[in-house]
Amino acid sequence: MEDYRRIADRLAEEILTGRLKAGERLPPQRVFAKRRRIAGSTAGRVYGELVRRGLVVGEVGRGTFVRAAPVPSGRALAEPATAAVVNLELNYPSLEGQSELLAGGLVPLLRADVLGEVTRTVAATGTAAAREAVAGLLAGSGWRPRPEQLLFAGNARQAIAGALASLVRPGGRVGVEALTYPLVKEIAGRIGCVLVPLETDGEGLLPGAVAAAHHSAPLSALYVQPTLHNPTSATMGDARKRELAEVVRESGLPVVEDRIWSFLHEEGVPFAAYAPERVHVVDGLSKRVAPGLTVGFLVVPEGRVEAAAGALRSGGWTAGRFALEAGTRWIQDGVVDRLVAERRADAARRQRVVAELLDGFAVRADPCAYYAWWELPSPWRADTFTAAAAARGIAVTPGSAFAVGAQGAPDAVRLGLASVPVPVLGQALRTLRDVARGGP
Repeated sequence: MEDYRRIADRLAEEILTGRLKAGERLPPQRVFAKRRRIAGSTAGRVYGELVRRGLVVGEVGRGTFVRAAPVPSGRALAEPATAAVVNLELNYPSLEGQSELLAGGLVPLLRADVLGEVTRTVAATGTAAAREAVAGLLAGSGWRPRPEQLLFAGNARQAIAGALASLVRPGGRVGVEALTYPLVKEIAGRIGCVLVPLETDGEGLLPGAVAAAHHSAPLSALYVQPTLHNPTSATMGDARKRELAEVVRESGLPVVEDRIWSFLHEEGVPFAAYAPERVHVVDGLSKRVAPGLTVGFLVVPEGRVEAAAGALRSGGWTAGRFALEAGTRWIQDGVVDRLVAERRADAARRQRVVAELLDGFAVRADPCAYYAWWELPSPWRADTFTAAAAARGIAVTPGSAFAVGAQGAPDAVRLGLASVPVPVLGQALRTLRDVARGGP
């Protein structure tokens, strides 16, 4: 009997050379087996191998389809991963005059008598000045972290990794929204934990889904984005947060609350305010300031500082001293507050462009978010739409990049609104609108 991998190799060649085109449906496995005169189990292994290589995607009740391209890893949302002219995958705000504003805070650090000190290593606990400054920055309605609760990572992604590594042993189960931040999937793979997708609605994570999953097989932790969930922009109301807090208290679950985009949302109380003894808060400067010189923040519950600091140290995830000093000065000088105010206005302006140009489509977005979740009209599939957009020089992120678990990925794409000038964004959205209307 011919080895299934050789059959998969031939199909892979047809896909990579374009003989089998993006979005093309493969025959049902029983038909494929009959045509190739192989066993049905062998056909299943061939299709499974193509899925493993990222060349096809299987959708329950619909069949197996050739992917537009391999699903982007989480890195695609953190660094350039495409040659597209207009990149709506990346999502880093940068405003006119920002560099000049930031430069002032760096000048004192470049003096010879200061530079030697600020280029030394620094502990995960940072400096007293940094802890005080960041505690004030993160303070909001009904919640202010104590400086002694703060730890510092190279960026927010590393803060997430440190928090999860300190809470979850290899093989442990971590509950997440069914659509989640893609880099969390990579982090889970690296530290050896299993992500458990949990049901959500228009207000975010359902507390009942958390309780049911934990009852079925105990969870080790919960990772959640209660404010401006990425990619759907859902934000929990106070009643939902109280209900979720009750569930995590009853179950004894520790929580990692990702607040990296929450600075855009002027109102609302952090989830940590409802269960401070359970919640580890992750935030940072990359979205507020700049991606290349940033610091991640980790606020830990009482008694958790040493364990979380140890995880940051062992992972090599602690902050660089120069970035920490620069960030502290920008906070103290009011630069970060000014940038936040400007970014809020900028995000609102870009959302108005989305509302105008994609009117009539199923777009989920918050008026203050820097992204939009576009549920594509039938018969578009996310892979084929992503390929059609790329053919026109526009990169978008397919829903499969966010999906967790074996359930079918949604036929949706996330539009990152922050990284291109507003006129370019408008033209890109017009092009995508025309593509969507034209059909595959």
